[in-house]
Parts: sequence; C-alpha cells; structure tokens
Amino acid sequence: MADQYAQPREDSEPTETPAIRWHEPPEGPVVVLLDQTRLPAEEVELVCTDAPALVEAIRTLAVRGAPLLGIAGAYGVALAAVRGFDVEEAAHALAGARPTAVNLAVGVRRAQAAHRAALSAGGDEAVAAAAALNAARTLHREDAEASARMAGHGLALLDELLPGGGHRVLTHCNTGALVSGGEGTAFAVALAAHRAGQLRRLWVDETRPLLQGARLTAYEAARSGMAYTLLTDSAAGSLFAAGEVDAVLIGADRIAADGSVANKVGSYPLAVLARYHHVPFIVVAPVTTIDQDTPDGASIEVEQRAGHEVTEIAAPQVPVVGVEPGRGIPVAPLGTQAYNPAFDVTPPELITAIVTEEGVVSPVTAEALAELCDLSRQVTI
Repeated sequence: MADQYAQPREDSEPTETPAIRWHEPPEGPVVVLLDQTRLPAEEVELVCTDAPALVEAIRTLAVRGAPLLGIAGAYGVALAAVRGFDVEEAAHALAGARPTAVNLAVGVRRAQAAHRAALSAGGDEAVAAAAALNAARTLHREDAEASARMAGHGLALLDELLPGGGHRVLTHCNTGALVSGGEGTAFAVALAAHRAGQLRRLWVDETRPLLQGARLTAYEAARSGMAYTLLTDSAAGSLFAAGEVDAVLIGADRIAADGSVANKVGSYPLAVLARYHHVPFIVVAPVTTIDQDTPDGASIEVEQRAGHEVTEIAAPQVPVVGVEPGRGIPVAPLGTQAYNPAFDVTPPELITAIVTEEGVVSPVTAEALAELCDLSRQVTI
C-alpha cells in the first residue's frame, strides 16, 4: 500500500478540484482523490498508487457517495491492471469495502468485465488494462451526463409539485459534486433550482455523527452562492411543524426492487416527518443504484460503523493541545458502547418519487422500477 498527500491548495477562492481523477505522472499511474475528511478546512488531494490504498480511502470516507464510489471502484480495478497487480484480488477487495452502496460493486464489475473480455479475446495484459481504464473513464463520463439529466427531471418535478417557485428544500447528508462525476444527485436538483431563481432556501441537515451536511453540503452550497441554513438533525421536526419545508431531497446508496431506499442514517425519520406534514419526499439517484437482486428493504445489508464515530468528535486539522492529530475528542465516558448504523431504510410508501436520469418513478412500485431498469438497459444497448 502506498498513498501520500499532495500539497493543499492555499487560495481561498472556489476551485474546480475534482473529487476523483486518473493521473499519469512519470513514476506511474495513480488515482487522485479530493480527501473529503479534510474538508472544509482545506482542500488536499490524496494520491493512491494501488488498490489497497484506495480501499482504505473508501473505508475512511476520504472518498464517498454512491455514484462516486462506483467510479472509484472502476478506477481501482484499472489501477491494479495497469500497475500489474492481481486484478481479481483487487476487485474483490474494492467491491467489499462498503457493503451498502451498490454502485461500488457495479463500477468494480464493469471494469473487471472489460478486463476479462479483453483477455478472452486474445489481448495481452496491456490491452486488458487499457480496456479496464476505458471502462472506468466511460463510467465517469456517463455519471456526469446522468447527473445533468437528473437535475433536469428533478427541477421539472419540483415545478409540478410546487408551482410558483420559491422552494424551501431540506436535504440530508451530501449529494453534490463530491459524490458524483458531475454536479451530484439531490444537490444537483437544488442547484438547478437555485440557478433558475426558484430556490428560496436550502435547509442543510448537519448529519450526525460524521457531519457530512455541515462539512460538505454547506461547503458546496457556499461555493455555489446558494441561500442555505445549517441545522442539527433533531431540529428538522420543528421546521416541518413551522411550515418551513416545501420538499425533501435526498440521495440513495441502494434502492431495492420494491422501491425501499437505503440512505444515510436519519433519512427515514425525515420521510416520516414529511408524510405527516404532507411534504413531498423525493429521492434522486442514478439507475445503477437500483438493485433488482435485492428484493426489499429488509434484504439490504446496512453497514455498521465503529462506535468511536459517535463517542468522539473528529479532531480538527489544526493543532489542539492535548489531542493527538487524527484522533477524536471524547464526548462520552470511556467504554461507552455506541449504535452506529451508516444507513437506514425508507419504505416505498413514504417516498413521493424517485428521480433518475431516465425519468421519474411516482408512485414508487416494484413494477415501475423494473420497467425503468428495462428501459435503461435498452438505451444502453
């Protein structure tokens, strides 16, 4: 394993640092990530020279978000192939790095299939490696295109459900350019509304315990000039009660065949609140997030993360007296056990619509999702 940090950016102006990129310096190809654990304090790129380094980056959430994990998985397979490592071993490790996000395994399989096909056709290792890299780059491009189409479909849906503009949208976790080859999923819809002059306020859930909303969504909203307000997850109910939320927009890490949606923990309570207060609850995700092999929400494997993410607050990137860099600040007594699922599952009956690049599913049913997936396959072919 070999990874290192490049120099942080010193300018304070908004940048176009991509969340992930393939780079070929003289010493050999690498996958370069914008380390999301260091945001918003600083923009630092993490350089991964092999698949184990990328696996570690995935597990520690340096790179995260369902669509981007698919891209990272594909680039990881290509990296192993180009550098002459065991591709099958790398693919297995990458696909299992985070179990809930289905896109990760989809991206890995896509690059792996391209590599195997090239070898089966008589190509040598160099040809097979080039095929895997081409598959990863194609997936990267397709995700950017899908992001733009999802934003268009989502904005049209908001206009239909909430005519007149002035939308006050609540979002959870982070679903922008940091999770995508483009401008994101749910955040991309809010951004499209902002650009159209139709977004009055973006309510940003802080997203406990790792604060992806506070650290990442607020970061992206600020850079985009959006009107946004940060709130703790537990304050969302009071917003609904006050009539301050017009719609909820979230992403998804896996959508089961019946329409159940696994997303960052805290999403399900928002769906319950939205239903009680008659507020549209909208999921925005690419078709690759729909897993027809997972029949229902109960069949989704929910990742359980380490308890220290709850019992400690991550230390800032600046020196703090008495705190070792990279360690957390304890907020619970030593030895406290913590329940820390990374995701929860929202049943389809609480979901107003699922927005994909191929269109909108509403009401959310197994039949409608299957038809959408069939359409997507026909378009791809």
